[in-house]
Amino acid sequence: QVQLVESGGGLVQAGGSLRLSCVASGLSFSSYSMGWFRQAPGKEREFVAAIHWSSDSTYYLDSVKGRFTISRDNAKNTVYLQMNSLKPEDTAVYYCNAVVWKSTAGVFRSWGQGTQVTVSS
Repeated sequence: QVQLVESGGGLVQAGGSLRLSCVASGLSFSSYSMGWFRQAPGKEREFVAAIHWSSDSTYYLDSVKGRFTISRDNAKNTVYLQMNSLKPEDTAVYYCNAVVWKSTAGVFRSWGQGTQVTVSS
């Protein structure tokens, strides 16, 4: 059974930074491209960023390009999201999931509990 556990969220002022982590288990992590998603109150979950299983390629939601960086450590079954220059509109619960490369949809039906990011103005 796939399990995804996100952490690292918190309350930060606009312009600040946070680093999110997601530890995955129950899958061959190094074989999957991984992504981050977010869901703001009253909105649908949206794709944020993805990284190829080989770590040699990434893609991002336009509104986070240049501010967020996705990375991974296959030895630790962990994917990261470094978020800089945070804006109030980045406030959301952040989730990770596997992705089919170049898609913006999660692979696994079961999502983790997410980690709350709140950016104050």
